[in-house]
Amino acid sequence: MPEVAGALGNPVDYDLAVATAKRLAPAPPQISWSEATEVVTELRGLAVQAEEHVRAVTGLVPPMDAEEAVVVDRPGWAAVNVRSFQTVLEPLTDKLRDKQPNAVAGAVTAKVAGVQMGTILAWLSGKVLGQYEAFLPEGADGRLVLVAPNIVETERRLGVDPHDFRLWVTLHEVTHRTQFTAVPWMHDHVRGEVRALLEASHLDDPAALLDRLKNVATALPRGGSVVDLLQTPEQKVVLDRVTAFMSLLEGHAEHVMDGVGPGVVPTVTTIRARFQERRKQAGGPLDKLLRRLLGLDLKALQYAEGKAFVDHCVDAVGMTAFNRVWESPATLPTREEIRQPQQWVERVHGAGPAEITA
Repeated sequence: MPEVAGALGNPVDYDLAVATAKRLAPAPPQISWSEATEVVTELRGLAVQAEEHVRAVTGLVPPMDAEEAVVVDRPGWAAVNVRSFQTVLEPLTDKLRDKQPNAVAGAVTAKVAGVQMGTILAWLSGKVLGQYEAFLPEGADGRLVLVAPNIVETERRLGVDPHDFRLWVTLHEVTHRTQFTAVPWMHDHVRGEVRALLEASHLDDPAALLDRLKNVATALPRGGSVVDLLQTPEQKVVLDRVTAFMSLLEGHAEHVMDGVGPGVVPTVTTIRARFQERRKQAGGPLDKLLRRLLGLDLKALQYAEGKAFVDHCVDAVGMTAFNRVWESPATLPTREEIRQPQQWVERVHGAGPAEITA
């Protein structure tokens, strides 16, 4: 007899989430079969080529050879992230099993959550260019995922050189892969922070969650995001650490994208300028509303603040000394240090730039 979604405490009907995202994902750009094959082949290979440039800029060397990217379409990206959510939410499942006496009600709740997850992922599937798939079951290797239709659509809208843009995007995502594979404690650290967020969220307490949902319903019209309004005080403490950490990862990748220079990406200056303008003007009123509600403006801020942090620290102490940031969780920047990077330089190095780089 097939398992009823939600009957054993699963908070989401993951199969329904995948099906919903597949049905609602935006149509891809018009492209011939031969051109699509070319794009996929090139993107796969660029992930290997970019590894060399990332190593040269960062000095970080993963213990394994570079691998090709996994190239997906929009529904494929959504499916990847449903699996990631399933892994992330797994610690909640055991708790929910003991607190869900009504199997039918649990199944209905899980189906509603599945439709909601699939709908949001369908919308996001038209925005994301790529990612490093870090949230996998323990023991599984992460994968670099590139979303071909979004890359093609964006390069057309920006009117930039396709090869240069594809390499530029791949440099960003390969930097994330390098961060997670060259720094031995990275995966465990991220899993630990996710566990801390879940434990602080009280998602296993239906009454507490209902109270917060009521607060969201009354507070959203006055501004703010669902992400902000659903946070518990305990969660905000963890979220500050996670925000600083994500700002570091995104800023480091942005630094590398530009750091390879025109010798590798001849039109990098044009691409950066047009891409920044796209970020400012992205979407119409509905798009902007959804971004605000989902807290996605925070991610844009992470790119800007993170890049400014990395740029300042590398200018101050050089890349080799900057790489102390990867020594342990204790050398990661705080949220305040992301905004005031010299504080990180002084805390970690305890010396002025001249003394460090001499």
